[in-house]
Parts: sequence; structure tokens; C-alpha cells
Amino acid sequence: MPTTTQGGVHNRLLALMASEDFALLAPDLEPVSLVMGQVLIEPNRPIERVHFPESGVVSQIAYTPAQVRLEVGLYGRDGMTAMGVLLGTDQAPYQHLVQIDGHAFTISTVALKRGIERSPSLLTHLLRYVQAFSVQMSYTAVSIGSENIGERLARWLLMCHDRIEGDDLPITHEFLAMMLAVRRSGVTEATHVLEGEHLIKATRGNIRVLDRSGLEAAAGDSYGVPEGEYERFIGAFRRVSAVGRPQGVAVR
Repeated sequence: MPTTTQGGVHNRLLALMASEDFALLAPDLEPVSLVMGQVLIEPNRPIERVHFPESGVVSQIAYTPAQVRLEVGLYGRDGMTAMGVLLGTDQAPYQHLVQIDGHAFTISTVALKRGIERSPSLLTHLLRYVQAFSVQMSYTAVSIGSENIGERLARWLLMCHDRIEGDDLPITHEFLAMMLAVRRSGVTEATHVLEGEHLIKATRGNIRVLDRSGLEAAAGDSYGVPEGEYERFIGAFRRVSAVGRPQGVAVR
């Protein structure tokens, strides 16, 4: 299998790390497909492989003792699975579930650990992502605790929009209800409101973003800070809004 070249990857963590650090990982990176509903990590199970998504979206999901599921974070080409591996753990209480199809590079946990043992700068780079993701999780809690369903839905749509090509999000109301931990009827009502404002267009199994800048205004205060922290620690990945505000640059 030919070695992956850094100039050909879309994952921001891989693309923006030092070339010598990428060279440590490249021989062990393998391309794989991501399929909606695929579980990349099971809660409290040994983590054998780490994924760096090139496209698609993955949710990090927490479970209550009563098995209620709640999305506490999401990532795509900006991130990676199994961040706890960087902190010396071999398992986590979260499930990592593919919510939008895509592709990824995967590497064994053993090979990743071998790389970070050889390069302090590689570890530092990836730990910056752990910090950025922790900010995202914190603002997810802010969103759940202080915003209405419409604001939470707008934030979630923006976060997915940042991580995909095009404007179509192949997602159902049932899945949205699970991700936002609300009733399906609440998602439907919030979707209708955003549609009435001509911000999105919802069809069966798909939501199209029509007005990104308007969606940003509808999202409230919980969107923007985590994205800004990611860009401060690692590099730009957000979309440019329709009104030209500095919302990041296109992924190479």
C-alpha cells in the first residue's frame, strides 16, 4: 500500500501538523469508509484504532444509566476519535457514532502511541485538539442549559455544515431528536420555524442550508466560541458566511 502524502489529506489535524510528524504516522494510515450508523468506538471497551475523518460527521454520545443517549460533541475533518488515547487511557465512557457518511484515515492505537512517544511536538499538536474539543463540549452544555430548541438546532446545523461539502445534510428528524435529546415534535416545530425564516429547506431525510449568516444569527451565543478556539489552537475550518464575515477558509 502506498504511503499517504500530506498534501492529499483533508483532515485538518493531519494536514496542519509538522511534516516530520506526519511522516511518523503516514506509513500506518489506512483509508476506510464511514457509513451512517457505524460505531467507531463502543463505551468502556478497549480502543484498538483511531480514526481521522476526511469527510462525514461523527457524534460523541454519552449514555445515562437509564440508557438515554445525548450527543455531547461532534467532529469531522477537523478532528479524531479516541482523544483519551493521547492522555494515556485505553477506553472511554462515550460511543462514537457516524451520523453522516464519509471517509477517514485509520491508524492502530499502538502505531499512534509509538509516533507520539517519538515526537513531543506531535503530542502537543494533538493535545491542542483535546483542548479545543473540551471547549466544544462545554458550550454544548451551555446550549442545552440556556437555549431553546430552535437555537440548539441552528447551532447543530452550523456545526455539521462546517464539516461537510455542499449545503445538504442527510439527516432525519428522528436522528436530530436523539442528538438534541428532545421530542421529535419539538424538532419538527423548530425546523418549521427556521424554514419559515428561509434559513433552511427540510425534505424527507435531508436539510439544506439556504442562509448561513441567518442561521448563525439564529444560533445564539453557543456557536462561535468553540470554533474560534479551534482556529486559535490549530487552524481555520469554518465556512465563510454569505455576508462575508471571517468564518474561516475552505479546507484544502
